[in-house]
Amino acid sequence: MKFLHVNKKQLALVVICVIVMGFCISFLNEVNFGTDPCTMFNLGMATKLGISLGNWQALFNCVLVVFVWFFAKEQIGWGTLASMFLVGYSFDFFTWLNGFWIPEDFFDSMLHRVLVAVPILVLFIVAVSVYVALQVGTSPYDAMPYLLHKLNNKVPFKVWRIGWDFGMCVTGLLLGSKAGVVTFIMAFAFGPTISWIQAHVVAKIWKE
Repeated sequence: MKFLHVNKKQLALVVICVIVMGFCISFLNEVNFGTDPCTMFNLGMATKLGISLGNWQALFNCVLVVFVWFFAKEQIGWGTLASMFLVGYSFDFFTWLNGFWIPEDFFDSMLHRVLVAVPILVLFIVAVSVYVALQVGTSPYDAMPYLLHKLNNKVPFKVWRIGWDFGMCVTGLLLGSKAGVVTFIMAFAFGPTISWIQAHVVAKIWKE
């Protein structure tokens, strides 16, 4: 487990990153260009159950983390706990807050949606990149492919990862969530982009 040897700077950055993720997802949901597979599934389930995303995501993560604890304990750390609760509840908070200052018809304009989606998507990718680079624990959702690969390493990790995300996307669609251009960007370019940012930006800044 990754609870030891984590300094205050790392913990502060982890908390900031997951809150920023929730902030970004609240806007990506508003522009309606799709979200990442995990959020697609969680939004669909939360809507069906009639509860907030934060409450559903906390419940879902608590179930997943039990499996991670028994089969991939090395993936658990402070970052795991932060992502379990702060992303979903940050989404709830910023969605509520945005209702006070964003006009109801603001996102009816395609121009407004694009102008919001582009910087928000960039910010989301940067936040995830920093979160992953800190290596202080994996979210339960992201730890599941590692767990599945550990249980059956004859299947390549990439296959498990793609299958896991694809399954969440399909389930999310069946639950009423929408896929869009952001979904496809995350599916095909998210991983390589994060890797590049980690190697060329985050790693250098962290080293300094």
